[in-house]
Amino acid sequence: MRAKLPTPANLTQRVRDLMRQHRADLRTRTYGNADLNPPAGPYEVIPVTANDGAHLRVHAYGPAEGDVIVLVHGWTCCLEYWNPQINAFAGEYRVIAYDVRGHGESEAGTAKLTTDQLADDLSDVLAATLKPGQRAVLVGHSLGGMTIQAWAGRYPEQVRQRTLAVLMTNTASGNLIAETTVVPLFNRGPLRLPFFVGLLGLSAPILFPPVNPVKWIFRRQIMSLDSVGDIADFGQDIVRSCPARVRGRFGTLLSYLDVGRGAANLTVPTTILAGSADDMTPLVHSERIVEMLTEAGSLDAYRVLPTGHLGNVEAYREFNAELARVAKSAFGIPAKVVGA
Repeated sequence: MRAKLPTPANLTQRVRDLMRQHRADLRTRTYGNADLNPPAGPYEVIPVTANDGAHLRVHAYGPAEGDVIVLVHGWTCCLEYWNPQINAFAGEYRVIAYDVRGHGESEAGTAKLTTDQLADDLSDVLAATLKPGQRAVLVGHSLGGMTIQAWAGRYPEQVRQRTLAVLMTNTASGNLIAETTVVPLFNRGPLRLPFFVGLLGLSAPILFPPVNPVKWIFRRQIMSLDSVGDIADFGQDIVRSCPARVRGRFGTLLSYLDVGRGAANLTVPTTILAGSADDMTPLVHSERIVEMLTEAGSLDAYRVLPTGHLGNVEAYREFNAELARVAKSAFGIPAKVVGA
């Protein structure tokens, strides 16, 4: 008797299941540097459904009655991107991290992908995780910082209702293609990167196979060449865990990104961190946000770390020290930070 051959649909589903498991394995890998590993302690899964019905993966770490820090990750990342911060702060604070829609295990949803939608998602997460009258420290990396700015622009009344302080790193408010220096030669002098070339690059479903030439390019263009060993592997594994189609879809969003003067609505103490070797969001972006915050009277601090675009991973000890300062000032209590 002949064995029954699998149908094309069955094969397609099998491949999808294998890729889903592969991406999950990348998110949950362990490293020699334990600061990068998945948190060892228990966590709470908080059900959050966005306004279009998309289910978002939201985790809460640390004491249920602790003061709250909310982490918003960037493009092509996931909540595990924040492992160096969760491991450091969950002993003292209640740390909330979530997968941006389409990333990690959050559903993509049916709504049109806009910064307003990402702002709505953040508002829903805050509503689900904060108790009445409770205020948090918001932390955003890259697209996460852009989401916070979009949220402040869309919901200015929520800024003081739900936050005590904000920390944003390696982020921008717009003009990404016009000012990126990722592409060699362009935007470093008179030679400007054509918009359509940048759009093609950002919107392409790019893969990052784990071969040495690709690893070197990733370190050179996204991180910095000083990032080696577990730090480099962790950053690349997290980015590789994002489906290529999601990377391309959000890349299109970033190509047209403009959150305007949303940062001016951040009327709580706000700290900006940048990377001296960040080609994705060069210093000009942080300086523009700093100017808006200065005008609004809410700039707490501005620091440039010796990193590429993944600043809170590449220099996580320095980043954690800055976040500890922000949290201590916001909550008025000593911060116990592991490995600072």
